[in-house]
Amino acid sequence: MNNLTGSGTLWRLILRRDRVKLAIWISTIAGLVYAQAASIIGLYKDPAELVAAARLVEDNAAFIAMAGPPLALDTIGGRTAFEISAFAMILSALMSLLLVTRNIRGDEEAGRVELLRSTVVGRHAPITAALSVALAANALLGVMVALALVGAGLEAAGSAALAAGIAGVGLFFGGVAALTSQVTVSSRLASGIAGGALGASFVLRGIGDIGNGVLSWFSPMGWGQALRPFAGERWCPAALLLAATAAMAAGAFVVSSHRDLGAGIIQPSPGPDRAAGWLTRPFGLAARLHRGAFAGWAAGLFLGGLAYGSVTGDVEDFIGDNETMADLMAQGGGSVVDSFLATALLVLALISAGFAVQAALRLRGEERAGRAEPLLATAVSRPRWAGSHLGVVAAGSVLVLAAAGLGTGISYAFVAGGAGDIPRLVGGAVAYTPAVLVLAGLAMALYGVRPGAATAAWGALAVCFVLGFFGRLLSLPMWAQDLSPFQHVPKVPSAGFSFGPVLAVALVAAALLAVGVFALRRRDLQS
Repeated sequence: MNNLTGSGTLWRLILRRDRVKLAIWISTIAGLVYAQAASIIGLYKDPAELVAAARLVEDNAAFIAMAGPPLALDTIGGRTAFEISAFAMILSALMSLLLVTRNIRGDEEAGRVELLRSTVVGRHAPITAALSVALAANALLGVMVALALVGAGLEAAGSAALAAGIAGVGLFFGGVAALTSQVTVSSRLASGIAGGALGASFVLRGIGDIGNGVLSWFSPMGWGQALRPFAGERWCPAALLLAATAAMAAGAFVVSSHRDLGAGIIQPSPGPDRAAGWLTRPFGLAARLHRGAFAGWAAGLFLGGLAYGSVTGDVEDFIGDNETMADLMAQGGGSVVDSFLATALLVLALISAGFAVQAALRLRGEERAGRAEPLLATAVSRPRWAGSHLGVVAAGSVLVLAAAGLGTGISYAFVAGGAGDIPRLVGGAVAYTPAVLVLAGLAMALYGVRPGAATAAWGALAVCFVLGFFGRLLSLPMWAQDLSPFQHVPKVPSAGFSFGPVLAVALVAAALLAVGVFALRRRDLQS
């Protein structure tokens, strides 16, 4: 038996376990890329409008920092790559790093790797299998993205370059996750470090693209965009991504060879011998478990709000005389800037729902890891245990949304020259709390009724994103758009606040949460 024995069997096992998740990730990313290309084709029917819009973006540092280098913006393909490449690369990176950490460090943390290693399975088989699945997933993603772009009417060479950049960045961060999974003893810490590397890559790329471009070559996202899709493609950066991925995988193998099973290079520091009083209560324990995720989501949404608010000064010039875009931006009869801010808050609220879904699904993770059973063997009831986590979800959602609105308000205040709109934008963001909790309630309801289907809540979030961001653009019927709870929240600041729709959405969220808690009481725990 060698170190790679059993890799093929584990590859099939991972693919069997994660086939639904990967299908959702891949189809969502490819669908968003296609929708972006189709939207640009519909918005810029006159080439002169593309040229005018390109001139505005080329001199706007905020747009460049958010999206990437302004290449070939006077073409449909170049505009598509500029607007969607960074976002799609982030999604593909998240898909890969979560896949790898879950199947390497997550399985090791849960004790499954120890059982597998007691059979005919080599030391490096779990790493090899996880990275092989990540390679296959990103290859399929690249093919689907390329076909989607070609299907939208774009050139094949540029479509292939954009698809290669998205898949290459995703695969690289899969390699990063394989390395961090050897360094730490926690899957959450491993994915957190890999996510931090993704954030650093985004920041370096943004600073480099604003400046002379040197720093962009220290960023894997910069390498992906350096393929220059639809702007005179060059393929050398793809080889750089593959070489860097191979180096990360080799580093993971080396570290794995020099550590004990269950251990890591970074060992957790020992805690105090006695827990604080607040940690002995269900709500305090739940708050402690969720604090890391909450801090990361709040910081990210605050920075996202800063980015959106910083570009409001150029919105009117950016839209110009494009009647189609002006119609799509209209959210309630307000000004163009107010409509843009309303759309920005909607996008930030949809992203914030990711925190709510993730936090609600923590209940399922605690049950599967076997930590819920000993807790429920005490005087803590199931409703109290679930309610403590859901209370943290509700409070955390309010604070995450407030952070998004605060970031938008602060940067908009610098652009507009006054802080009077900050409370209005914070309130407009917090108004989405019931809609966010609907998705958390759906996750809870699925977890209570059928735990294995709980992750379908992520698919519901993807549907809400498509309906909210592309529903009008794709001319979907109103009944379909109304399936998203976010569509029923007043679009502040372009529209006035109305309490009735928010209350109705809140009642739906409460009903879903109640169904989940009730179902949890009536079923057996799973391990």
